[in-house]
Amino acid sequence: MHADWTLVIDGIDFGEGPRWHDGRLWFSDFYQRTISSVEIHPDGTGTRHVELQHDGRPSGLGWLPDGRLLFVSMLDRKVMRCEADGTVVEHADLSAVTGGHCNDMVVAEDGTAYVGNFGFDLEGGEGVEPTTLVIVRPDGNVTSSTHPLLFPNGAVITPSNRTLIVGETFGGQYTAFTIDHDGSLTEPRIWATVRGTAPDGCTLDEEEGIWYSDAAGRQIVRVIGSGDIHDPSTIRMGTPNNTYACMLGGDDGRTLFVITCEDASPDVAAGTATGAIHSTRIEVAHAGRP
Repeated sequence: MHADWTLVIDGIDFGEGPRWHDGRLWFSDFYQRTISSVEIHPDGTGTRHVELQHDGRPSGLGWLPDGRLLFVSMLDRKVMRCEADGTVVEHADLSAVTGGHCNDMVVAEDGTAYVGNFGFDLEGGEGVEPTTLVIVRPDGNVTSSTHPLLFPNGAVITPSNRTLIVGETFGGQYTAFTIDHDGSLTEPRIWATVRGTAPDGCTLDEEEGIWYSDAAGRQIVRVIGSGDIHDPSTIRMGTPNNTYACMLGGDDGRTLFVITCEDASPDVAAGTATGAIHSTRIEVAHAGRP
């Protein structure tokens, strides 16, 4: 499928965690160590506003019910919280239950955060090891699920607030969990098979299709649950560069924002400002979280 891409902004090193929140697109930049919001203009271009800087390499984003920002601090494996006065404080320490850097995050309606982690030292060249999703309760209490995952990355929560679906970047699949009343994750099952791609940041639409950035394929893919990437219903759209995260947003939820970059490695991307955000219009609007 062909897409007409609009350049929203450029000058990014490596963008992650795009979220549509309060009329703006928010994202973090690993190597510029910033969290920014983007004001979208009528012509589709944007103006970037740096909201905060954080040396721990910011990643996944979300908000508590009272509007305070949560973000993942990758290098020290923590979730940080931005207070109403702008002060950044520790929300939760995940180091005891994670292997390797922490990464993407989805925050439920009640403020429970679900955080992925590498499971091994990717940048140091270690082999792939399974890990689990970390569960951070609204008060900062930390537990983890027990189901092993291969590099849990982008995740969504359906509008019912009862199902979480997470992509396994090195597992070639999306795995779904039932969210219990206490926020714990049960009943793991394969939601869709996407072998041959590397699912990264993702977003959910009203037909419960997941759009995801294929970190190995310079493309955006839309897959339907209980399906396979080879099903006729699967949509693939080429992107202007390698892509690592995407988000549905805009006033009607039908603008698909895609973050692109030359490479994910800090040795290649840090300090280059070759990353960008592009957008295109689609038919089915955003649903669920993030």
